[in-house]
Amino acid sequence: MSLKTINRHLAWAAALACLPCAAAWADEGPGNGAGANAGTPTERLGAVLVTGNPLGEREPVQASQSLSGDALTLRRGATLGESLDGLSGVSSSYFGPNSNRPVLRGLDGDRVRMLSNSGSSVDASSLSFDHAVPLDPLVAERIEVLRGAASLLYGGSAIGGVVNTLDNRIPRQAQLGLSGAAELRLGGAADERSGAVVLDGGDGAKNGGLAWHADLAARKASDLRVPAFEDGEGLRGRHVRNSASDSHGGAIGASAIFSQGYAGVSLDDYRNDYGVTVEPDVSIHMQRQRLATAGEWRTPGGLLPRLQWQASRSLYEHREIEGTGAVGTIFRSRGSDLRLEAEHAAIGLVRGVLGLQWERSSFAALGEEALVPSTRTRSGALFLLEQYRSGPLALSAGLRRESVKIDSAGDAAEAETPRFGPAGGRSFAPRSLSFSGSYALSPALSLQANLSDTQRAPMFYELYANGVHVASGAFERGDANLGLERARGVDLGLKWERDGTLLRANVYQTRFANYIALDATGQRVDDQPEYHYVGVPARLRGFELEASKVLPRMAWSGRWQLTAAAQLDGVRGTNRATGEALPRLAPLRAGWSLEASDGLWNGKLELRQVARQERVPALDTPTAGYALLKFSLSRQLKLGATDALWYLKLDNLGNKLAYSATTVATLRELSPLPGRSLHTGLQIRF
Repeated sequence: MSLKTINRHLAWAAALACLPCAAAWADEGPGNGAGANAGTPTERLGAVLVTGNPLGEREPVQASQSLSGDALTLRRGATLGESLDGLSGVSSSYFGPNSNRPVLRGLDGDRVRMLSNSGSSVDASSLSFDHAVPLDPLVAERIEVLRGAASLLYGGSAIGGVVNTLDNRIPRQAQLGLSGAAELRLGGAADERSGAVVLDGGDGAKNGGLAWHADLAARKASDLRVPAFEDGEGLRGRHVRNSASDSHGGAIGASAIFSQGYAGVSLDDYRNDYGVTVEPDVSIHMQRQRLATAGEWRTPGGLLPRLQWQASRSLYEHREIEGTGAVGTIFRSRGSDLRLEAEHAAIGLVRGVLGLQWERSSFAALGEEALVPSTRTRSGALFLLEQYRSGPLALSAGLRRESVKIDSAGDAAEAETPRFGPAGGRSFAPRSLSFSGSYALSPALSLQANLSDTQRAPMFYELYANGVHVASGAFERGDANLGLERARGVDLGLKWERDGTLLRANVYQTRFANYIALDATGQRVDDQPEYHYVGVPARLRGFELEASKVLPRMAWSGRWQLTAAAQLDGVRGTNRATGEALPRLAPLRAGWSLEASDGLWNGKLELRQVARQERVPALDTPTAGYALLKFSLSRQLKLGATDALWYLKLDNLGNKLAYSATTVATLRELSPLPGRSLHTGLQIRF
């Protein structure tokens, strides 16, 4: 990077750093201006309106976590996985700074259902660790994590849970005049330069009115800066090679708002060009376009008081570009989905929703390095969710029945070296059941329980993969005879909340009769380590502990309100056939934080400790533990008639060299976690 570029970035950072001081002159104190709208950015994960739950209930029976507002702004990373990593029970499948998919309680890939506004998100991120999720956290208004009875309504791939990214691209409520937000971010370990603008408008009419939305976002980052390390190839450096990225996207949408509901449509486009760390001369050029429609019709007092629909058509493509500029492999996916939900009239104290879901997708990998044949997947499902609530008792039960058909085109007629065999197909009929309950022992203390019996059809790549996967540095082999993945789970929880004190504990176990794992064989094919998809009996056990306490005000603390918090979680996975550990599980993790707020200023000091991961498969290696210290500072501002939030984040203050145990073994030594960094940004809301 040139000295001129560095000076320009420093000038921007200095300007942003001065904003809170300049705005302080305009504030008369906590009771004026921004104080009226100020809120601390503490991560409050209590009662939220969960739109991933079709009944939209507060205090849902199923376990849920939500990030929104200032808490989301301060946690927001370059990827969805990075934004959620560190929440209780949530980690990420770290594949460098560009490809991080959420991992819920040790389950990743197609076992975690990725949703966009509660609808399907078509991409190739579950196929490979190097494929990024085409959802930009910069324009998200809220991110939800959903587990329990309602999550199975989104498919067998929700064994681990659901991650739902929400925005206002299809407006659901009347909007009067113009409102929006703009954000600029600079710095970080990847020298990030990013920004976003979100606009919402309308005529305010609730009957026959129009509401519209538009957003733009862009992010450019350099190779990730890390502490000095030696990679698996004997090279020393301070940057993760070929980890730069350049992404941008935007969307427009509009809805007709009427007294009994809404009907709208949106179109979005997202592009991301990023490097592949395993191959220093290979980059990925990715684009996803999505046309979506959604609507709702309400008839209070009727047999079906609420009808809701959503449908989308997605076009996804990414090209793997060689250092010479030649296109190596092209991945293309086309998908359509339709979802209809009908809430039935209450039967006594029972409310419920029934519906159907239809999905069609095609996938093609073109080029000499294609590791899967062209495939087509068709699925249909019927689902039902019923909820009962009476006094301190709440119960929820869900049922889903699916039909899944996967067809392979086999080898092309002109193929010089046949690898995929003749055309063929498989059909599956998975079904899922789930039951959740909660009981309030007192206004402060409640118990929760979730039981599930879930089945998942194998994905096309688990059935038909057979080739070198360049991005992961492995030869991957599927098994066309794989059966349904079957799992039974139990989750028990205890929550106590009173007078600024929160205590939460969860223990869970998921037992798989057939767990589809990508395991190393110990063999080498085409000079690459061989991995194959195989069904094994498995078990996952874990726990999550959380505690927070608003501390009494002390004379020395003045106007500052202090909050202390701690969390501890762990998961243990075992192949019951061999006794070996399941691959890529996060080790025992602990977090400690102390937060101080006076309504305008907010500061938070965090220590994250991760234990050494020694429970690994025989052909993997342990990952060392580490401790990372972080600090954030934010200031609510009043800039004329607009509100704003300035923030500063200092990460990995000790510049600790650390590696993620959830990273695939072929990449782990090449991609340490980010080093010491400073990140600053400004968000303006009007």
